[in-house]
Amino acid sequence: MTNTASSTTARQTRWVSFVGAGPGDPDLLTVRAVELLKDAEIVITELPEHETLVRGLLGLIEPTDAEDETDEDAPAAAPVIGPVLSGPVFVDGGFGEDGQPLTHASRAKVVIKQAKTGKRVVRLMAGDPFLYASGPEEAQACAKAEIGFEVVPGVSSVNAVPAYAGIPLTTKNHREVTILSCSGATIDWSQYVSRPTLVLLSAVGSIGEIARELIAAGRAAETPVSMTRTGTVTTQRTLVSTLANVAADVRAARMEAPAVTVIGAVVDLRDQLSWYENKPLFGWRVLVPRTKEQAASLSMRLRSFGSEPEEVPTISVEPPRNPQQMDKAVRGLVEGRYEWIAFTSVNAVRAVREKFEEYGLDARAFSGLKIAAVGEKTAASLADWGLRADLVPSGEQSARGLLEDWPPFDELLDPINRVFLPRADIATENLVAGLVDLGWEVDDVTAYRTVRAAPPPAPTREAIKSGRFDAVVFTSSSTVRNLVGIAGKPHASTIIAVIGPATAKTAEEHGLRVDVMAPNPSVEELAEALADFGAARRASLLEAGQPVTKPSERRPAGRRRASSK
Repeated sequence: MTNTASSTTARQTRWVSFVGAGPGDPDLLTVRAVELLKDAEIVITELPEHETLVRGLLGLIEPTDAEDETDEDAPAAAPVIGPVLSGPVFVDGGFGEDGQPLTHASRAKVVIKQAKTGKRVVRLMAGDPFLYASGPEEAQACAKAEIGFEVVPGVSSVNAVPAYAGIPLTTKNHREVTILSCSGATIDWSQYVSRPTLVLLSAVGSIGEIARELIAAGRAAETPVSMTRTGTVTTQRTLVSTLANVAADVRAARMEAPAVTVIGAVVDLRDQLSWYENKPLFGWRVLVPRTKEQAASLSMRLRSFGSEPEEVPTISVEPPRNPQQMDKAVRGLVEGRYEWIAFTSVNAVRAVREKFEEYGLDARAFSGLKIAAVGEKTAASLADWGLRADLVPSGEQSARGLLEDWPPFDELLDPINRVFLPRADIATENLVAGLVDLGWEVDDVTAYRTVRAAPPPAPTREAIKSGRFDAVVFTSSSTVRNLVGIAGKPHASTIIAVIGPATAKTAEEHGLRVDVMAPNPSVEELAEALADFGAARRASLLEAGQPVTKPSERRPAGRRRASSK
């Protein structure tokens, strides 16, 4: 009986989760898929890009805030998925050591071997594990080896890719859809000539023969055909043709796999329903200079507009070299030395909070102290600490906006005339000068310092200088200075977007002309402003009868460049 119980326990700890990764866009992963990947000890991938997908999902970029307040423009962002400190072991379950695709039997052996370790195993599969995939064969192998398993369905490229191309597979007039995989199969196309909608997988190389056979069997030569490659990601490209012309058009366009082909009248609806490829920043490669501690929120927002953001660390936030000034200020805060404390960034909140924790203090030490926050993001960071800001700018969320609402010192109403201002080591003096003008004494304390990051890899530096980025978004003056310092100036064709006036001024001082500025200093509005610029640019090209291109594809010799000051 003991042996039986032991055997049962062993079988229960050997478990595989077959998880659908979807067609490519990581946002199409299911909630259950994300949960399993975060908990996995071993991830068996199917495609080379799956490891990158999982690493990004598990928090290689820590989502905290997206701000650097050295120019008082003070953007920030809300957290998303937290970072995973130690990721899973990745095992290639799609290709052998010779680089050739594994057979279904070989893939099953890889899964069984890893499952027998007793660790939490996720078998990640493109699309859906049980739809045109090796999932059934691998699951059968698990059942034979007495290994438990579960199946987490994924979004299949069969329906996702046409949807991203703006092509519905069924309508009120076309209720039937036929799906065929053309890989290594001999198909009698005369059986499918009357089917209203055909969805073909792995048909790129054989589309000419398929079209000829369908026409020969009686399908109209003018029948619309679409072919969409790398669907659901920003390299997506859709070709629309007819059965008569599709072979020549595919050759001319140099279409390559992976691609999903749709044949039928539903293709004509793309003219009205194409949405993904019409996003305002579709396919744009956008450089996002950031600090190592900053969030991916800006990148996520840019990605929602169709761009492919690439983050480059430019600044590292570190403690001040001499902590005595900060220590003295915190002691003064506890002793009642200040009437106000003003936070100009989330980083400042973090620095003070860390100092409080060092001294064993908590939010109760702020009793009787008035608190100012430069904007809603900073106020939200204070709220996470259990503090409510007494003053947040009613207008512009910046040092200027804060000064506009700050009350002047009144000897009768204010028992103390001193303000504690914890900030970055390279912050500007505008706020200090403005408070002094209002009658306040200010302890301007270095709460943290910003250090220039190491240069990005050589390919990134070359892409910046040669114009292979379509846009750069600057969230502070320091990101401008540091990016230029570690990587050089962006190319003249690159669109420059900034978060506020101070950042714009710094960009111009470095010889860059600003194309886009957020109406208010937040990363959300910065992304939206760039998207509005992209939409207007697209509309202008279409109105002029020109093809829609990206800035990196159009490099007029007379591109605007501000003179250095």
